[in-house]
Amino acid sequence: MAGCAALILAGGSGSRFGGDIPKQYQALGGVAVIRRAADAFVAHPSVNHVRIVLREADRQLYDDAFSDARLMPPVTGGVSRQESARLGLESLRDVAPDVVLIHDGARPFPDKALISRVIDGLLRYPAVLPALPVTDTIKNVSSDGKTVAGTMDRSALRRAQTPQGFRYAEIVAAHAAAAGGPERTDDAMIAEQAGLAVGLVPGSETNLKITTQDDMQIAERTLWPLNMITRIGTGFDVHRFCPGDHVILGGVRIAHDHGLEGHSDADAALHAITDAVLGAIGDGDIGSHFPPSDNRWRDADSAAFLRHAADLVSRRGGKIDNVDVTIICERPKIGPHRDGMRRRIAEILGVSEGAVSVKATTTETLGFTGRGEGLAAQAVAAVRLPQED
Repeated sequence: MAGCAALILAGGSGSRFGGDIPKQYQALGGVAVIRRAADAFVAHPSVNHVRIVLREADRQLYDDAFSDARLMPPVTGGVSRQESARLGLESLRDVAPDVVLIHDGARPFPDKALISRVIDGLLRYPAVLPALPVTDTIKNVSSDGKTVAGTMDRSALRRAQTPQGFRYAEIVAAHAAAAGGPERTDDAMIAEQAGLAVGLVPGSETNLKITTQDDMQIAERTLWPLNMITRIGTGFDVHRFCPGDHVILGGVRIAHDHGLEGHSDADAALHAITDAVLGAIGDGDIGSHFPPSDNRWRDADSAAFLRHAADLVSRRGGKIDNVDVTIICERPKIGPHRDGMRRRIAEILGVSEGAVSVKATTTETLGFTGRGEGLAAQAVAAVRLPQED
């Protein structure tokens, strides 16, 4: 079906989740929850347009999460979910899609098959709801919530999910009619009350909604299924000493009687780790991503290189398990700075400090490092990627 648009609602503050950042912008495996959701729609061959409906207060969080995404410009939502959905639908008038999918930005795993089922359902119904059977026994309780008042028939109950699909003109009219009335909890309810038949298609057990910290932990476990494979990469880098009063190693500034010569900040440790991560995912080396001939990287902080490599892993649905770097030099002494390096590398990669090892050794005065002409670093990275990669 041609002319399909997806609206992803991100107007909530996430008060039940807690923290300073709304749940939809929380990092899940190094990628914002809502970015994972949006990427699924962007990648779907039947979805032509994707737009985020956001809170204006979250604009910077949106810009950070979607700086390189292929989306329509976002629109600002309203004070309620219902109003945000209506404003998002109205913003699509220029596109005038045949059908629209409305998805909750706190659901990071809408898989391709689920999206396809909803779109295909719109060939038969003006509205489509993905839903799952209720498997737990459901009890009515007393008004004080302390005793059971009865047992419900669960055979007629379903757990509603998103994306919910609608023929565009009909859901726009239904929202317009519902505006100003009681708040509805989802768009399928607005369609129901407008007299539209809402068809059911199977939902997905992995299409969970993140509401609490416990939900985020479940999402983390969902993200790393058993069909992951471990890939190993290695990296090596060398820089000669030059006049100066400090070196940068492992993202840490260390006072020294020389500097290190290089196009960027010459952080051999971060360069070696970057190459190790890129090697694990088979994506070239640091020079192919950040050519030394490009003046944009002159004197650059090498943290940007390593962060880029980590982002590439996340975009492939992968996870960095651990990195191990050995710095080879006579001087400066690495030991006093080892913990600071581990903290900084862990911060850049978005992993725990326990997943980072920093070691140092000398060459017993042999070779260029032994003569104090420069230093070297070698690194190993272990990365888990989905089996299909």
